[in-house]
Formats: sequence, C-alpha cells, structure tokens
Amino acid sequence: MASVITAPTYDPVTTATALAEKYVSARREMIASQTRQATATERGLTDLGSVISAFQSSLASLTGTGKTLYAQSVAFSDTSIGTGTARADAPSGTYAFFVKQLATPSQVAFSGLTGDAGATGQLGVMMGGTEAFKIDLKTADSNGDGTLSTRELAMAINAAPGNAGKMTASVVTTGTTSELILSSKATGADSAITLDTSNLTDADNLVAANAPGAMRTLSQAKNAIINVGTETGTPVEQASNTFTNVEGVTMTFVKAHASGAAPVTMTVSANLATATANVQSFITAYNALKNGLAKLITPGDPSTGSAAGTFATDGGVRALHDRLVSLVRPAGGASLASFGIIATKEGTLELRPDRLATQLALTPNGLDKLIGSTAAAAPSGIASELDKYLKSWNDAAFGQIAQRKSATQDVQSTLTEREALIDQQFNAAYQRYLAQFTQLQKMQGVMNQNVSLFDALFGKDD
Repeated sequence: MASVITAPTYDPVTTATALAEKYVSARREMIASQTRQATATERGLTDLGSVISAFQSSLASLTGTGKTLYAQSVAFSDTSIGTGTARADAPSGTYAFFVKQLATPSQVAFSGLTGDAGATGQLGVMMGGTEAFKIDLKTADSNGDGTLSTRELAMAINAAPGNAGKMTASVVTTGTTSELILSSKATGADSAITLDTSNLTDADNLVAANAPGAMRTLSQAKNAIINVGTETGTPVEQASNTFTNVEGVTMTFVKAHASGAAPVTMTVSANLATATANVQSFITAYNALKNGLAKLITPGDPSTGSAAGTFATDGGVRALHDRLVSLVRPAGGASLASFGIIATKEGTLELRPDRLATQLALTPNGLDKLIGSTAAAAPSGIASELDKYLKSWNDAAFGQIAQRKSATQDVQSTLTEREALIDQQFNAAYQRYLAQFTQLQKMQGVMNQNVSLFDALFGKDD
C-alpha cells in the first residue's frame, strides 16, 4: 500500500513538460490563431490579385489599342483575286475593282562572270534609277588574292551597309562561269535594279555582263494597278499589292484579271458573329471577376456548413465588389442593357444576342462608345473606368493589394518574433518545473529510505 510519501509519484520530465505547456498554451493558441488569420489573408490577397489580373488581361485584349468589340467583315466575290479586312468604323457597302496588274519585285541576272583580276572602283547599285548604295570592288576582294570572284561580289552586295535588306544577291554556277542574280525585296516600279559600272577599272567581265542586251530581266519591277468599278474605271496605281483606298478597309490583291473578265466585288458588312463573341468574352471575364470577389466576401452559412470568405468582414474588399457593379451601370445615356447585356439578380451579366443584333444595326459604333477603350493614349467609357479603378488595387508598387500584403507580412514577422519569445518562456518554465520536480523526486527517495529505516528499528514483529 502506498504511503503519503510515495503517492502520488512524479516523473520530472513529463510533469515539467505538461506544466510548461499549460503555462504558455493560451498565448501560443492566440499566436497560432493570428498566424492562421494572417496566412489566410495573404492567400486571399493573392487570389484577389489573380482574379483582377485575369480580368485586366481580358479587358486589354478586347478594348486595348486598336481593339473594338464591334466588327466588320470583308467578303470578296472571288478570293483567288484578293482578300481584305476592315476596322469597326469602316463604312458598309459593296465595291467593284478590276485588277489590271499586280505589283512585282525586280529580279535581274548577269551572266558569263568568271572573276576580274585587279578590279577596282565603285560599283553603283541602282534601284528605280536612283543609287541605292555603292560597292568598293577592291574591298570586296575578301580573300585578297587580287581577283574579284562572283561570290565575293555577291557577299559584298548583301553585306553593304546601304543595302539593309533592300535586295539579295545570289550566285548560280553555270559550268566554267557564274551568274549573279539580284532580287529586290520590295515591289513596284521603283524597285527596278540596275548597275552603274562607269567608274570601274579592270572589271571587264562585270562591265560586259552589264552591257545593253547582256543583262537579263527575270522579273520586271511593276506597280499594281486596279481600276475602280470596271476595266475602264478610274485607275489606282501604287507600288504595293495592299491597298487602303477605301476608308477603314485593307485590301490585298494576289491575282490580276484577264482582259474582258468581270471585276471582283468586295462587300463590307457587320460581322455579327465576331461582335457577339467579343461581347460574350467581356461578359465571361466580368463574371469571373464578380464571382471571384463574391467568394472572398461571402458571409458563409453555418446551417449548411458553408465557410465564410477570407474577407467576409472586410469593408474595403466589399466596397471594391460594389464599385465594380456600379461601374457597369453608368448613369445617363446608353446602357449595357440596351445592347442586350443584362444584369442578373446575382449581379453577374448575361447576353441577349437578339437585342444586341438589333441595337448594333441601329448604332454600329454605339457599343464601343459605351464600353470604351483602355488604350493609354485615349482611355474612355466603362472599360477605362474599370481599368483605372482596378489599377488602384492591383498596381504592383502602390496598389491596395501590395500595401495590404506588405502590412500582412509585417504582422507575420511580428508573430514569428512573438512565437520565438513564447518558446523561450516555455523553455524557462520547463527548466524551472524540471528542477522543482527533480528535487521533489529526490526528497521522496530520501523520505522513503527514512521510513524504511524507522520500520526496521521500531516496527513490531507479527
């Protein structure tokens, strides 16, 4: 039977650990709770930044520089003749063109070249009758053997500072001689290539290859000519096969008409499918942002086990959510609803395609005027207001998210320091309790020995 001396018994390590943990447990739990909250806040801010960034990217792709929601399409009656694109502000209509000739680049060949020994002087390379650049023949002899080969001449032409991609030179070997071929990059009459050999010395082969009748034209440099309306209509001539003579329309012709053929017609009209897809993309992006914010500020529902959002009690994030809803409902003038963009009871948007089509037919440019642009040069409309407001939150340096993250990280650093202090307090308490209960254990041992001694001296025999 245990005596009052031996019961209860204490293990110093176990007891000291339990008492030290109890000593700091309330503070440790408070720090843990605050740490969990700070971690959740930081994660929530990252999620918030992500949904805002995703919307900003979508908004820029739809309303940035040169972007419009409304779209026009260009249809050619014969796509083997040409194709085209149109800006949203291009006037609708049908146009007819007769393609008399296409613009072509210049390509010429100089035959019978075998290399010129001791050739010197400045070779003038001409385009459209005007000197484009010069070649120093002595310098062009790259291996310094005193003979300018056709390949060395071609290399010098390609590498000439004044060339800058205007033309390319290539060499075709034809038995014991070579053929130098020069090809212009640009099309049009002004791309016609000729050589000026009047200032050359001891370059007989090259001079002979450039003589009248010796140089061969492989492709004649010509301007494109299209006639408006009919084969005998008003001619439009230019160096390129891409025309922008119809306002807002870019036309590229790839084939000329045969004489007497019917002209090609080009029809510019609304591209309702693309416009509808663009509007739906805007709605999808907005709804993703709206739903992402709603998830972060939801109050939760204990009856269904639905947890509250990270920012359920954060007035700032709720104000962000409410401000976005108000920005897509501008006061006065046209509204998104008039273009079939309807707000649901949940605050998201949905599209009524029939209403969109009807309103676009009445005011083709009204949608882009209302939605506006995020282009830095000319921000406007709903898109600009959304972009500007979201930047106040998502700016990497000065936005509210960045500032909140910085503050949260400061809190986390402070909590880490306080946690380290609690660890020190735990260790101090543990050492104190360990010493006390170790001493108690020793005292129990001594007293037990004394009890045994007394029993041996004064105990009565049975």
